[in-house]
Amino acid sequence: MPARKSEQSNPKKAPHKTKDRAAEIANTFEWLITAFILAFVFRAFVMEAFRIPTGSMADTLRGAHFRLRCPQCGYRYEHGFVPRDYGMRQDTIPLGGKGLPETRCPSCGHKLLNGREMPVANGDRILVLKCIYQFFEPERWDVIVFKNPLNPSENYIKRLIGLPGDEVEIIDGDIYIDGQISRKPPKVQNEHWMPVYDNDYQPVRPKEGQFNGHPWEQPLRNVDDSTWRIDEENPTRFCLDSPADEINTLVYDTSIGNNFGATYAYDEVRNYRFMPTCSDLMVRFYTQPAEVQGHVGIALNKYGTTYKAWVDLNGEMVIAKVSEGQEETLHRESIEPAATDKSTLVKFANVDHQLTFKVGDKELRYDLGRSPDSIGRPGTGSPQVQIFGAGELTVSHLAIFRDIHYTRQNLQGGRTGRATEGKPFLLEEDEFFVLGDNSPNSEDGRWWTDPPKASKGHQPPRDGVVPRDYLVGKALFVYWPSGYGFPWPQGLKEFLLSKSDRNLPMRVLYGIVSLRWIPNIGQMRFIYGGSSDSS
Repeated sequence: MPARKSEQSNPKKAPHKTKDRAAEIANTFEWLITAFILAFVFRAFVMEAFRIPTGSMADTLRGAHFRLRCPQCGYRYEHGFVPRDYGMRQDTIPLGGKGLPETRCPSCGHKLLNGREMPVANGDRILVLKCIYQFFEPERWDVIVFKNPLNPSENYIKRLIGLPGDEVEIIDGDIYIDGQISRKPPKVQNEHWMPVYDNDYQPVRPKEGQFNGHPWEQPLRNVDDSTWRIDEENPTRFCLDSPADEINTLVYDTSIGNNFGATYAYDEVRNYRFMPTCSDLMVRFYTQPAEVQGHVGIALNKYGTTYKAWVDLNGEMVIAKVSEGQEETLHRESIEPAATDKSTLVKFANVDHQLTFKVGDKELRYDLGRSPDSIGRPGTGSPQVQIFGAGELTVSHLAIFRDIHYTRQNLQGGRTGRATEGKPFLLEEDEFFVLGDNSPNSEDGRWWTDPPKASKGHQPPRDGVVPRDYLVGKALFVYWPSGYGFPWPQGLKEFLLSKSDRNLPMRVLYGIVSLRWIPNIGQMRFIYGGSSDSS
């Protein structure tokens, strides 16, 4: 009897199990469809991933590039890969290595000759916050994605410079809005400092190879009877042992080291000679005094005027200027006496008509004025860098940087761009003006002159502007910089490459072993923008 009851009850339960299984499958499909819809909506309206195809925003954002380390001093830098130079279509990433063009180290000036086979790294992959400008107004210095005004079917990425109603003018590489200089926000400024010389990177074979056309020499030289000397145990440190009231000066010699030209290691060396001089400079080092006597400081020359900043080791920061032989104190403030048991950061910058002097955690700022004539006129005097001091102390981790410099001419076509000095560009309602961070190598608002095309029934935009309707979103984060490949044996790569011409499986295998799927975590970063004109 129990067995018979069990047999009679089983048929009644089977339909329920079938229904449950069908419900589970239906729920799974419903979940997948919902997830797909949410993903589609998220991509369309919230955030989307883009890959940087070119180097017009380098070094902030990199397109396809060669990842390099100077064989002499070890300084790391990138050089852009241009497909058309290799007979390849635009936006093509080769699987194998390509011949490296001629490059120059941005620190020691060592020239790498072309022809060496190097792998090509992919462009940065970024996340773009879409539709943000439907709710918030775009801010100056944002990095934005927009529809190309000359071809709305493709996306461009540049830095936002001019807002509706602005009168934009580029004077000696700086941006002026309505006749007043526009200062970059601190985080944007930090991204824009370009290396001129870093004393931590010393060539290992200074008498071999070419460094700006000659064997390498230390470009920081003593002036007159100065007694700075290079530390015998550590050649990256300078030492001074002098009376506390005896000033000793090092000067950076541009005839030996890299000059202050607005050059980019990312770009072709052959165009370096056409680059203008950049006079917005920054110097930083660490100092450690042996006693709380004497002082140490930095002098920067711009347009014939020397701006000096120094710290008295007994506890005072001073900013001054020297013009026509007369020294004038601009700002001074008391601080704690210098520590003799640790190194202290010293940094001085003259950028965007503003002096910034930092010693440790203490920072002084001095506004030189915002009008174009407030600090003199371009072409008056040459930029110069000096480090001076008195007493017993050491200076280490010394480096010189220059600011980004927006060029006024197109190197390829020889054209003079819009918004140049004396020809300000006025933006109308719902019009924006954009520039690339890699100014000499960027097709942007300065050069758009071809007849634009209409998009989705809209009127074609005016030459040189991005209409509000063309804005796509704000660049937010580099989530996947070009990574690293697995260290497969080189012999395996060469074998697969040799067999890949007419063999599809071999070509696929070579593509797999060439993938750079190991993430470059150290280069994942936020993309900074925002407005900071008030400081």
